[in-house]
Amino acid sequence: MKAIVTGAAGFIGSTLVDRLLAEGHDVTGFDNFSTGFRQFLEGALVHPRFRLIEGDLLDLDAVKHAVAGADFVFHLGANADVRFGPDHPRRDLDQNAIATWNVLEAMRRTGVRRIAFSSTGSVYGEHHVFPTPEDAAFPVQTSLYGASKLAAEGLISAYAAAFEFRTFIFRFVSILGERYTHGHVFDFYRQLLAHPDRLDVLGNGHQRKSYLYVQDCVSAILLATSTCTAPVNIFNLGAAEYCEVNDSIGWIAGHLGLKPELRYAGGERGWIGDSPFIFLDCSRMRALGWTPKLTIQQGIIRTLEFLQANRWVLDTRK
Repeated sequence: MKAIVTGAAGFIGSTLVDRLLAEGHDVTGFDNFSTGFRQFLEGALVHPRFRLIEGDLLDLDAVKHAVAGADFVFHLGANADVRFGPDHPRRDLDQNAIATWNVLEAMRRTGVRRIAFSSTGSVYGEHHVFPTPEDAAFPVQTSLYGASKLAAEGLISAYAAAFEFRTFIFRFVSILGERYTHGHVFDFYRQLLAHPDRLDVLGNGHQRKSYLYVQDCVSAILLATSTCTAPVNIFNLGAAEYCEVNDSIGWIAGHLGLKPELRYAGGERGWIGDSPFIFLDCSRMRALGWTPKLTIQQGIIRTLEFLQANRWVLDTRK
């Protein structure tokens, strides 16, 4: 297979690049390095079946050039900064919805007909059905990020109908593991390095979240894309468990040998658009034979160990 991975220098994208190369595929990585790290591609850059194109998904001509000749597009390039969406209302529209249209249109014009898309469990908003299945009714959107991803999903399914694309939409929970560069483990570890005696916590600490280890996420993507043949294939991806933020704090502090004072900001949400309970029904993906290998606790500790061994990530991501 000749694959292109957008967001190739990112957390999940670079992990997917390595796995595709290990499976013997030719891979083109596309990234503008606005948030990705070239260091994450060190192994790929010396691989004979990898090429890197530095470009922006908002440049349609650049995207057309990149996807030409590909068999499959893994579209992971996006703005993943959910928390600060209200500070930059246009960013999610541009980098998630319009960038996705550019990818789809570039595919249409160059004859590429298969795409996998990294969506989000945030498209379910603050749902009342748990675990939440893929065919759950969509509630009112509560984050600009989730709304932009849902818009991108709509474009993808419409292109599937209009132009006979085969499409794969993966609705992730938060992903953990090596090359992780933002999220609660990152924030808590940075705080504890600065002041080991206290930890400031958004919300009340009782927010319930599900997470997934990055290699388990990539395994699910590769399994589904090699197995399913429907025009539109939608899968939730997450662990079969969830934890409270307080649980995660206990695991992180315990691993570091710390007992910080916890200072809660209060309220059931960490920020505007933060869903206080995320737990997805992943039985559709499990029916293909997939199951996560790591628990949430193990994923959090793997993430923390990566950050401990790669302090440059903390220093670079201000």
